[in-house]
Amino acid sequence: MATAVFHQSIGTHQSHGHLYNSGIHQELGKSSVRLISKAFEVDVGLSRRVCYNSGQRNLGVIRASTSQTSVIDHVSSPSKNKESESRKKSNEAALILIRHGESLWNEKNLFTGCVDVPLSKKGVEEALEAGKRISNIPVDMIYTSALIRAQMTAMLAMTQHRRKKVPVMLHNESEQARAWSQIFSEDTKLQSIPVVADWRLNERMYGELQGLNKQETADRYGKEQVHEWRRSYDVPPPNGESLEMCAERAVAYFKDQIEPQLLSGKNIMIAAHGNSLRSIIMYLDKLTSQEVISLELSTGIPMLYIFKEGKFTRRGSPSAPTEAGVYAYTKKLALYRQKLDEMVH
Repeated sequence: MATAVFHQSIGTHQSHGHLYNSGIHQELGKSSVRLISKAFEVDVGLSRRVCYNSGQRNLGVIRASTSQTSVIDHVSSPSKNKESESRKKSNEAALILIRHGESLWNEKNLFTGCVDVPLSKKGVEEALEAGKRISNIPVDMIYTSALIRAQMTAMLAMTQHRRKKVPVMLHNESEQARAWSQIFSEDTKLQSIPVVADWRLNERMYGELQGLNKQETADRYGKEQVHEWRRSYDVPPPNGESLEMCAERAVAYFKDQIEPQLLSGKNIMIAAHGNSLRSIIMYLDKLTSQEVISLELSTGIPMLYIFKEGKFTRRGSPSAPTEAGVYAYTKKLALYRQKLDEMVH
């Protein structure tokens, strides 16, 4: 796994750090660690381009440059932080992945991709149920895509968390936006969870299929052709992204921006989409391109991973807030749940 690289200037980083540089670690430990493991490689042609909103982004340069600024304390590179290596084996962090709840276009059986539509009533209920399932798992930071259905899922899920912290969307689009969204109460900071939205966690762009009815498209082009567009690894729909291309941006973002927070001991939740999350799971579970195309993720069902001793271990989906279930797998999660019980009583 390539060591995380940060491209922010010191001044830009500091402008974010004051928002949440305290209170993120108050739950269960403050150790900072680093990790070096096998790199994830996706062979994507550098000439591929994908449109998002009014601009174009070259997928080939995502590895080399990222624009997202870290919103909490900087994670030092291995060459600058030898002390973190000695603490790596004792550190543990939770990673929660949630595919957004059903959207209004899911409900209508339309190809959605990067079209920005909200959750349906069922999707809202799924998001709330997901929140109940993770209500005993610590969350220090949230990442979502730039699309409203993923952001709604994250926000609704956190309304069910027993810790009652408030998710706060960070606005890094300009210096003025950062300045105007500052929090000036230290107590309020301690009771807030930063939320970062980034287009690289978006669903894969379905090109000319977006907005079309799935059944009508299958009737027009044939079931086999549509299945190849939807489920193959490296065949994109017309003027859209393949899963391989989606993995290029989503995994690069995970490695550069999210993994450093896990390495420093932050507990992370990612609310995103079927294909961006499949890409990340491919990386976490070391799946092949053939294995990942058969991976299906249900809407609104959280998946828990534990990061410990430099490895990601899948624990499955918590079944209910009243059952011990997945919490018994680690002492740290059990202690966190015990602390929540004590707060209630």
